[in-house]
Amino acid sequence: MKKGLVFTSLAIFAFFLIKNPFVTTYMFQLKSVAFPVATQQTLLQEIEEKSKEFEVPAADAKIDPVWKTVPGYNGLKVDIQSSYDNMKEVGEFKEELLVYEQVSPSVHLTDLSPAPIYKGHPDKPMVSLTINVAWGNEYIPDMLESLEKHKVYATFFLEGRWVKENPEMAKMIAEAGHEIGNHSYSHPDLNKSSKEKTIEELTKTNEVIEATIGKRVKWFAPPSGSFNDTTVDVAATLKLGTILWSVDTIDWQKPAPSVIISRVETKLHPGAIILMHPTKSTAQALDTVIVSIKNKDLRLGTVSQLVKEERIVESRK
Repeated sequence: MKKGLVFTSLAIFAFFLIKNPFVTTYMFQLKSVAFPVATQQTLLQEIEEKSKEFEVPAADAKIDPVWKTVPGYNGLKVDIQSSYDNMKEVGEFKEELLVYEQVSPSVHLTDLSPAPIYKGHPDKPMVSLTINVAWGNEYIPDMLESLEKHKVYATFFLEGRWVKENPEMAKMIAEAGHEIGNHSYSHPDLNKSSKEKTIEELTKTNEVIEATIGKRVKWFAPPSGSFNDTTVDVAATLKLGTILWSVDTIDWQKPAPSVIISRVETKLHPGAIILMHPTKSTAQALDTVIVSIKNKDLRLGTVSQLVKEERIVESRK
């Protein structure tokens, strides 16, 4: 009799337990959030196995026989744990949810012997506008306005003598956020200059720029692109990298703005360093040049940004 009562009581208790809405809700929630350990391990293993497919090796900085110094460029590898954290809610592998981390090259610019830089790494979707200034004051404000309109920062290489004579304009360029470089003091042909003369030209310019804008420069553009090995070595001794170009607007010849635009568009490439000067034609062409570059899915940055190893990572499809 007692056994029958106990059995009946347990049956009634179990019935009400199952019918209890709180218990039913709790059981449903457990089912909806449960992610079996086996499934977790399978997904994690799948990410680990597939990660190799999406790795991009880092590119070392090097001295190219034609292009001389070519900056390095970071590679990519999949961050396994972060990728798993992104996918665990959906419970399956999805490429668009992969998370990447950058991998530095083994050889950096600082590891190389001094040599000029003509362009950035060819895989980097960025170009740099370099503007050499020794004259053309009247066109600089319009060029600065175009750069500001498009939120673009260029590298202005300033002649030391020009800075001394135009300190307020030099400050205006720097205060607008643009990078400042050394363009010698008096615009000599450095290929024909003695080592002593080259040291004097670069040192005086460094000093006048620092005294005017309060910053030390780290890049040097030889006047008229004329230099020799001694020029590059002297610049390196003064902690200056030598910068040339891969796209020349030849704007000093004062062509029509359409000619400048065409020269840039036909020669443009990832990593390009585009040489300009403050001329009327350049000031008129600059807005269109910037739009054209952006329409080719290329970013614009300073020389320092261009040669940085940091990889530009767009959304991967």
